[in-house]
Amino acid sequence: MIRTSAPQDAVERLRLSACTCKETQFEYRNKKQTLSCSSRRTWKGYCGGIVMSLLGLTRFLLLLLVGLSAAAPPSFQIDYQNDCFRKDGEKFRYISGSIHYSRIPRAYWKDRLLKMYMAGLNAIQTYIPWNFHEDSPGIYDFSGDRDLEHFLQLAQDVGLLVILRPGPYICAEWDMGGLPAWLLQKKDIVLRSSDPDYIAAVDRWMGRLLPMMKPFLYQNGGPIISVQVENEYGSYFTCDYNYMRHLYKLMRSYLGHDVVLFTTDGASIGFLKCGAIQGVYATVDFGPGSNVSAAFATQRFAEPRGPLVNSEYYTGWLDHWGLPHSTVSVKKVAVTLNEILVMGANVNLYMFIGGTNFGYWNGANLPYAAQPTSYDYNAPLTEAGDLTEKYFAIREVIKMYRKIPEGLVPPSSPKFAYDAVKMQQLQTVSEALDTISFSGPVESMFPQTFIDLNQAFGYVLYRTELPMNCSTPTPLSSPLNGVHDRAYVSVDGVASGILERNKVLSINVTGKAGSQLDVLVENMGRINYGKGINDFKGLVSNLTLNNVVLKGWTMYSLSIDQAVAQGLFWETKPTSATPLPPTALSLPAFYGGTFIIPSGIPDLPQDTFISMPKWRKGQVWINGFNLGRYWSAQGPQLTLFVPASILSTDFPNNVTILELEVSPCLLGPCTVEFTTMPILNATVHSDHRQRWPMFRKDLL
Repeated sequence: MIRTSAPQDAVERLRLSACTCKETQFEYRNKKQTLSCSSRRTWKGYCGGIVMSLLGLTRFLLLLLVGLSAAAPPSFQIDYQNDCFRKDGEKFRYISGSIHYSRIPRAYWKDRLLKMYMAGLNAIQTYIPWNFHEDSPGIYDFSGDRDLEHFLQLAQDVGLLVILRPGPYICAEWDMGGLPAWLLQKKDIVLRSSDPDYIAAVDRWMGRLLPMMKPFLYQNGGPIISVQVENEYGSYFTCDYNYMRHLYKLMRSYLGHDVVLFTTDGASIGFLKCGAIQGVYATVDFGPGSNVSAAFATQRFAEPRGPLVNSEYYTGWLDHWGLPHSTVSVKKVAVTLNEILVMGANVNLYMFIGGTNFGYWNGANLPYAAQPTSYDYNAPLTEAGDLTEKYFAIREVIKMYRKIPEGLVPPSSPKFAYDAVKMQQLQTVSEALDTISFSGPVESMFPQTFIDLNQAFGYVLYRTELPMNCSTPTPLSSPLNGVHDRAYVSVDGVASGILERNKVLSINVTGKAGSQLDVLVENMGRINYGKGINDFKGLVSNLTLNNVVLKGWTMYSLSIDQAVAQGLFWETKPTSATPLPPTALSLPAFYGGTFIIPSGIPDLPQDTFISMPKWRKGQVWINGFNLGRYWSAQGPQLTLFVPASILSTDFPNNVTILELEVSPCLLGPCTVEFTTMPILNATVHSDHRQRWPMFRKDLL
């Protein structure tokens, strides 16, 4: 606190000593002068002038000090009268880009943020996936790649403001739209509604998250200028206004009344009717080629005055396995962006960098189709953070509306093609059960879901016996479409076929009564958008054999990630793989290999891409880090991004593969390869039709 009484006291003492009827000596221009009472009149004017000058100077200093002490705190507000935002009282327009910290390793956050800043952006937008931080009720993780506070601080250090989208639902082509799977423990829960159990879980989560975010609000000296309430709620079937009001009050109670709250919905009046709520500023989203004036006219339906805002201007679009990689032309993106900016509107480019669905984090859409590991999104910065033609085209458009930071744009990171890695079979899934089923077997008359088994992601092995002789091919069926999402079936250790959600509901098997039937079920990713987000995994209904319901199941939850991270597979002797005809399926099995990166070569390790040309479908880990899924037989993605941050020059790098369908190791020597170029748009053979038009989430 600045005290103003001391300067005033000093002035008063100076006045009394210099101008009372006492002899007083003072120095003026290095000459001592004496002022006596007899000479008071002589010096009166002189003294008065000196004192008045000092008083004037002091008053100026006082005003300056008072001004500094009473300076207005940082502010970010909506100016409805002038249809704009105001930052610290000045008219402000943001040009933002979306980046998801959950899709980028922490080691690369600063590089990506710097490239966004140098493109001319003055803000970023990011989601907070609830399930990324609370994978079990009440157990929170904000460390390492989940260190949200560090990410926000980096953004501020770089010079970027933040538009925060904390959900609780985010969509984002992320598993279950960011909602934690354990919410489904109440089987009839109505997500994104006033359901008491859902609200209680939301309240606990927001009670943990929002107090962490409050110091990062712009009003408190942080980078966050606005916070979204829910996400595209107008597209959801519940249309529960009480739920939205509850979220509004919850955010106000934790974040205060100064922060700008907003909603985002598609540019349709129908969406805004359920998505907009009083007291929260309504924004819209739309993509290149849209009628910009018409889209913003839709926003004006909910907000007659205030800034125009496109919260999701699509620079690309999402992908699905089995369909071509989505691309949007550079010209189309640049032209519509210019139309938005020339209207004085605010815009967020979704995505500016997409990143990667490492592990099991990808989502899915209905009719069921999972998204691939890459979330490149055909964005201005690639999955690996590399600069593109689209990046520089957007930068040129932004240059016309605001000053671009001076200096060089950080370059694309170098890539290195390491030597091919020879792989060998370690164990089949069945052989590895004692290693990878940490919790042990669970017995039940009928199959249980992943959630029943307290497992969220990955794989569960279901085991029973054939109740009858099947000397001729006999149909094993999922009559209620209960395989969620893909099941690899074997009888007495021989692969029999694959059951798949919505597509393959029956296969033929052979075997004797009492033969062991194994059904390995893969969770391919939960639905992230629409009414299907209550997406249970595993065998969610009974299987039948020749119309007889199968009973007496033993189930094994598989803790594969923990086993790989602990190197448990390498403690066993490799098993020999029995050669198979080229058209036959192999048993799901683990394969391993190692490679060494020379320590004497400067700048190694470097980013790379692992290629799986002769492998069919499965999962890849390097040094215990789950890179994600591959599905080379389906495409369009054929390579997985390998960040240099997980590689080492100090010890051999371990590659572990779970191949689910056909292993090339059964046909001869097998390898995985590395390349400097990603393959995200390979030719695919698929019976899918494109059912998800670009920029139309309402049709997902």
